[in-house]
Amino acid sequence: MTRFATRTVGLAAAALAVVDLAVWVLTGGGYFWPAWTWLGLTLLFGAFVFVRTREARLAGRVTALTRSRRGAVNRQAAELKRVERDLHDGAQARLVSLSLTLGLAGGLVRLDPDGAAKLVEEARATAVAALDDLRAVMHSIHPAVLADRGLRDAVRALALDLAVPVTVTGDVPDELPPAVETSAYFAIAECLANVVKHSAATAATVTFAATATTLRITVHDNGRGGADLALGTGLRGIADRLDAVDGTLHLDSPPGGPTTAAIGLPRSL
Repeated sequence: MTRFATRTVGLAAAALAVVDLAVWVLTGGGYFWPAWTWLGLTLLFGAFVFVRTREARLAGRVTALTRSRRGAVNRQAAELKRVERDLHDGAQARLVSLSLTLGLAGGLVRLDPDGAAKLVEEARATAVAALDDLRAVMHSIHPAVLADRGLRDAVRALALDLAVPVTVTGDVPDELPPAVETSAYFAIAECLANVVKHSAATAATVTFAATATTLRITVHDNGRGGADLALGTGLRGIADRLDAVDGTLHLDSPPGGPTTAAIGLPRSL
């Protein structure tokens, strides 16, 4: 629509310029007054193009924000359901078992001290397992290593547990917003998970680079390629998570490889 309107106005301005030129010629020439008309038309057309371009950019921005907000809301709802399920099936079930075991132990303290002691030991093991479940849930929300050591070292720690050797290079700016840092960590984690599961790669790299306003992250592997944002939910989930903080994901993965995922994130929100 914008291109059509711009083309129409441009043609109208050109037609007026031709008419002025024809009038000047038919009146015998002389002082070339059409130049002023052409100048005015040029200024008006330039102003029109500027306004229309700005409107198109604002409309695109509104569309992007609407899409990212919808994705963030849907992702948050799915994340809450997952956390609820993990707590219900893991820690909550163990805590219920812990309560029942302690109740039984309390009833046996005087009648069967040895049996009560065994039940208390079982309750202790159940409590430890419940704590492990809670730590796993908390790690999926905000990894402790990310809060303790920062993004770069958190990614290095993540890479140590992978079957594919991963080299982490570059520097990460200090004091990134928590939302940006968390989004970057989980985006990198998902990219590396795809490398391990699907790429058949023998090596991968994670490279950090920063400008005054942007953090750029490149995840590269020497695998077989063929990754596609339109296929599966992992990469699409990365893009949705990045959208929520005005981030971007560009994927270059020709068949036969290699694969490069370029992540861009703002340094401030």
